[in-house]
Amino acid sequence: MKKTIYILIAVILSTALMTAFILELTGGKPADLGVAYTFFIKNASPIALAAGLVYALVFGSCFPNFTKLMSKKMLQWSVVGLGFGMTLASALASGKEGMIFTIVSVFGTLLIGWLIGAKLLKVDWQTSYLISSGTAICGGSAIAATGPVIKAKSESMSVALGVVFILNAVALFIFPSIGDALGMNLKEFGMWAAIAIHDTSSVVGASAAFDASHPALIEAEGISALETATAIKLTRALWIVVLTLLTPFFFRKRLAGSEGGKKPWYKAIPLFIVWFVLAILLNTFVLQSSAAGQAVSRYVSIFAKHCITLSLFFIGCGLTKSTLRAVGIRPLIQGVLLWIVISVSSLGYILWVA
Repeated sequence: MKKTIYILIAVILSTALMTAFILELTGGKPADLGVAYTFFIKNASPIALAAGLVYALVFGSCFPNFTKLMSKKMLQWSVVGLGFGMTLASALASGKEGMIFTIVSVFGTLLIGWLIGAKLLKVDWQTSYLISSGTAICGGSAIAATGPVIKAKSESMSVALGVVFILNAVALFIFPSIGDALGMNLKEFGMWAAIAIHDTSSVVGASAAFDASHPALIEAEGISALETATAIKLTRALWIVVLTLLTPFFFRKRLAGSEGGKKPWYKAIPLFIVWFVLAILLNTFVLQSSAAGQAVSRYVSIFAKHCITLSLFFIGCGLTKSTLRAVGIRPLIQGVLLWIVISVSSLGYILWVA
């Protein structure tokens, strides 16, 4: 039964999103298919994630290997596809805009996370540092990169990933609403999402949801929240290299005598980031030089956005009851408190200083 329901939900979401893609290619509009479909398209990201979350909590794990593959690989290759919708000039402009925030927030988050986790809540040092790393840079990718460097236990990795995963799910739902309530423009929301939300998946999902509810702003401002957020978030992700190089220095006494060599620094960079950059370069210097190329880049980027939405269903399917139980209360409190501090401080800077 649960396998049938899993397949049915995946098929329905895939069909609805593919229909939206075809409509965009042919010049049609969601309204042509009715009010219900229009509502779905405008809220596709949270609906897809909610479907996965409800399924996981009710039925538990299903096709775990396939779900993990789809939630990871589909997302990563979809991000690469987004690169075809960006030019080098826009990427550099957005990345530069978020550089000051990146430097301050990365090291500030690590420090505050250490104070809250290791000192205040007495969370074990590995779990505390992994949660802080995931909050500071890019969620699961940062945790996966720093975990082997500090020889983290599998339990610490699971707990840290669980905390980040829960907060990612929450952010996807509440951030667009907060942005609306505060009257944020697309650039402001994109910057805030890239800094305050952990994983790229939820950054993209929240930004896409915000864009979907403000089509007039996209036309007026000439830039989307998704474009801004993606450029800044992937620029932040490059700080995984810096973090993995500095981490052994932070914990040199604890790691003294531990066995095994450290991986080369360049292996800490997620490969999809490299492909994302190459996609931007290809779009800038090749595809944008002809009308046909521009059409290709537009279609690829649109398709990628719909694939990202579908990947949110598979991400939600990973949050089972066992994952919630494994997280525990103190690491979750650390993650929530640290997230609140970063979200509020970055929001204040964007709205009143920047």
